[in-house]
Amino acid sequence: MIMPNPTDSKRKVLSTTNIAIAVASLGYFVDVYDLILFNVVRWQSLEDLGLAIEQATKTGVWLLNLQLIGMMVGGVMWGILGDLRGRLSVLFGSIILYSTANLLNAGVGATSGPLSFMGGFDPITTYGVLRFIAGVGLAGELGAGVTLVAEISSQRGRGIAVTIIGAVGVVGAVVAGVVNEWTGWRMSYAVGGIMGLALLATRFAVLESGLFDALRKNDSHISRGLMPILRSWKLALRLAKVVVVGMPIWFTLAVIVGLAPKIAGEMGLSPAPKPGQLVALFYSGAIFGDVTSGLLSQKLKSRKIPIALFLFGTALACALVLLLGPRSAAWYGAATVVMGFFSAYWIVLITTASELFGTNVRATVTTMTPNLIRGSAVPITILFTVVAEPVGAIGATWLCGGLCFVLAALALWRLPEPFGCDLNYIEK
Repeated sequence: MIMPNPTDSKRKVLSTTNIAIAVASLGYFVDVYDLILFNVVRWQSLEDLGLAIEQATKTGVWLLNLQLIGMMVGGVMWGILGDLRGRLSVLFGSIILYSTANLLNAGVGATSGPLSFMGGFDPITTYGVLRFIAGVGLAGELGAGVTLVAEISSQRGRGIAVTIIGAVGVVGAVVAGVVNEWTGWRMSYAVGGIMGLALLATRFAVLESGLFDALRKNDSHISRGLMPILRSWKLALRLAKVVVVGMPIWFTLAVIVGLAPKIAGEMGLSPAPKPGQLVALFYSGAIFGDVTSGLLSQKLKSRKIPIALFLFGTALACALVLLLGPRSAAWYGAATVVMGFFSAYWIVLITTASELFGTNVRATVTTMTPNLIRGSAVPITILFTVVAEPVGAIGATWLCGGLCFVLAALALWRLPEPFGCDLNYIEK
């Protein structure tokens, strides 16, 4: 009898895990590229479609909110699908949807070229519909990838594996800024769509999570998806706390970066820093911040301590933008790099979400969490708009930011520490 070689078995598991990490990393790269692209091309595309700056400001917020609402809808939809049908089903479905939407986005208002048929529709309405559809698609990528990789990785290696996903992913934002500088907004959308559709082929090499397969085969009577969360105030409150901890990240992106022309204009900066350039600077810092926060989490054997340190750093960096920004656009940009670095507790927070919930709801929670955090930009920008009327853009930034950071600190304090926990459990 030939006995199985345990070394071969370990190599097979390692190879399977590495493939999943690579595919999830590339998927998140394309996801971030497409997610951030609207912030990069917002002003340029709306100006090209004939809108004046005041009109572009309001329309831009409306389009961003449509995308974020789509992500909240998609977060619930893909999360439930991931717990009912598997993590891989989300990885395939989400990338097809958002890649197609972004490819069509390149043709909004076009009068020539292969997408000229899009010119027959009202450009702003079409833009809004496509941003919503793209948002629904974008909602599934990160949560499904993190859930899959976390479940197939070892307890010791889980944090490093997810850190790799985050570090590779955020490069997509920098690439979005660079591609737009070279090609313009239409080609930038087209590149994102083509990259996503090209990535589909790699997903056939990824295997489904063993924890999910075991749950589906042996425990078919167990409630999965959203229902256990809706039936339990304890689980719902835990999810809400995780979301609130992440709100400052999207405050920095949606307000300080996304509304930079308005804030910088009130500071008296001329020319004002371009949002596309600020996005690239923000994520240049985030690349190193993601790696640092992930490695720090492994070193300290804690998720909460690195998040607390980076949350405090983000608050200081936001203050730097507002205090040093009026000196010049260069100071505004430099402070944005620091803000991007400290805002990069994102991937540690998503890992925390996956560790705090059982296998029967893990995909739902891990997919909903980043999208609810992104969706928090909707009430934040609405509050900013309302408060900016009496106190101005800078005053509104201080007030909205202060509220976000205080709530995040309180929520983090009330969360349990999940580092190193066994993921093989279910929520009753």
